[in-house]
Amino acid sequence: MDMSEIMRQAQQMRQKMSQVQNELAGRTVSASAGGGMVSVTVNGRNELLSIRIDREVIKPEEQGMLEDLVLSAVNEGLRKSQEMARKEMGKFTGGINIPGLF
Repeated sequence: MDMSEIMRQAQQMRQKMSQVQNELAGRTVSASAGGGMVSVTVNGRNELLSIRIDREVIKPEEQGMLEDLVLSAVNEGLRKSQEMARKEMGKFTGGINIPGLF
């Protein structure tokens, strides 16, 4: 393979990865905590899109528990989003972990 072929392939891969990143922005994952009392939706760019909190949990005396549930649900949503992105990018990188990609 000559250098121009390598550069062409690198450019194609960069374009594919950019396309996948744009597609991931439109895909979402959901996660919940406390048996569904708190749920979140995160997109493939790791952006928190929504939080839903069951009315039963909104009690001033249980503020700490609510904060823990929100934190747990958000972290799980972010983990799922990262995993979704890793799987999609793996299709183009052949499973090679490229540092800084995601």
